[in-house]
Amino acid sequence: MRGARGSGRLIHGLLLAMIAAYSLFPIYLMAVESLKTVDEDVFGSPLYVLHPSLDWYEGLFEPAQWVRGGAVVAKVPFLTWAGNTGLVFGASLLIILVTSLMAAYSLGRLRPPGWRWWRRALFASYLIPQTLLFLPLYQIVFQLNLDDSLTALVLVYPMLALPFCIWLLSAYFQRLSPEVEESAYIEGASRVTAFFRIVLPMSWPVVAAAGIFALGVLSSDFMFASVFLPNQFHQTLAAGLGTMDVGLEDLSVVAGINIAALTVVPVCAVFSAAYVRGLTAAMLEGA
Repeated sequence: MRGARGSGRLIHGLLLAMIAAYSLFPIYLMAVESLKTVDEDVFGSPLYVLHPSLDWYEGLFEPAQWVRGGAVVAKVPFLTWAGNTGLVFGASLLIILVTSLMAAYSLGRLRPPGWRWWRRALFASYLIPQTLLFLPLYQIVFQLNLDDSLTALVLVYPMLALPFCIWLLSAYFQRLSPEVEESAYIEGASRVTAFFRIVLPMSWPVVAAAGIFALGVLSSDFMFASVFLPNQFHQTLAAGLGTMDVGLEDLSVVAGINIAALTVVPVCAVFSAAYVRGLTAAMLEGA
């Protein structure tokens, strides 16, 4: 019996190790590629680097170059792209989380007429491909004169993540025990006070799960950012890196992708445990 359990754990561990290696292998290749010189990239092994160099990373931060008319501009406006990305992501996440909490609490706790159908409609709308939403969203952005403006992404990005985030949070609020709020009502607390002091602190893993999901949606977008922001100095990291020249003689874009990943991966790593607990709590409480 113990032998069967031990072999089962061994197989389970091997499968997890294979999945982890499969998931991390592309990241490893990108890191190796960004540390190579041109000669080693052409003639060396694709799996390892013998003489690592940070030249491609340093090239992203070269201060300036002269252009026609005597203007001085950044050779690669990487810091500008990073700043634009942080601004868009921060504003979008704030809108997504605040709106999701209000809508989900309304659906899951207050339960207006037809709340079940509203939840189903929200989840169904999340399954609509983004390619079908591109043209109508572009028309809205153009009519509002927001093209080539970061405000366009702040307007569009929440639309992509809100349906699932509202559905996830409302599933948790739906089955959350009402006694946690009723005890506060007995003490004279209002519904708003009970929400901020009792319900919200209890719900932080689910809120973290919704936030990480939204961050994944935002960081994976390239289409909207590249089309809505044609000006190089208004672009985000995804759009800017996509416009850079890719060739054997220039691996700066590979280095830029690695640095861009560093803005998302640490956040997901720190909140990974809360992400799992949040998804589990939402599914168990709101099943």
